Amino acid sequence: MLSDISKEQEIVNNLKDKFGDKIIEAKVQSARRVFVTIDSKSLIKVTKFLAKEKNYTHVATISGLDLVKNLAVIYHLREYHSKEQFITLSLKVEVAKDKPKLPTIITIIPGAELYEREVHDLFGIVFEGHPDLSPLILPEHWPSGVYPLRKEYKLEDIKTKIEKVKK
Repeated sequence: MLSDISKEQEIVNNLKDKFGDKIIEAKVQSARRVFVTIDSKSLIKVTKFLAKEKNYTHVATISGLDLVKNLAVIYHLREYHSKEQFITLSLKVEVAKDKPKLPTIITIIPGAELYEREVHDLFGIVFEGHPDLSPLILPEHWPSGVYPLRKEYKLEDIKTKIEKVKK
């Protein structure tokens, strides 16, 4: 007798089958939650596959993380099976802190536009191909090159830099 695999496990299996070693980690975290870490060079291919083949066309949010040596971006994507039930797939990629660049996904999922701008503001990750990475949430006098959610910045240092810019 064959056992039915969950929709979540099916997504994990599909990604592993399609992308092999480009999938660094893929697991079902809980019901309706899948977490996948991929090689950053595969972001566009994996995102296209998820959008076109699996209908992951909604961005719930995009999170940034400071991992000390690297930065990470987690795209929280949703595919709606019905109005009541959906599976959230969290797609994580890491980038070097000294060269924080990723391609934009807005040509695939336009709803990512403002989230990418927010992550750019707070972490300094450049989304190559994004049409407008101007500040979204940081104030007008915010010092260039200071990213408030990176761990190397202390509140006192940021205040000092803001005061210098205002003068």
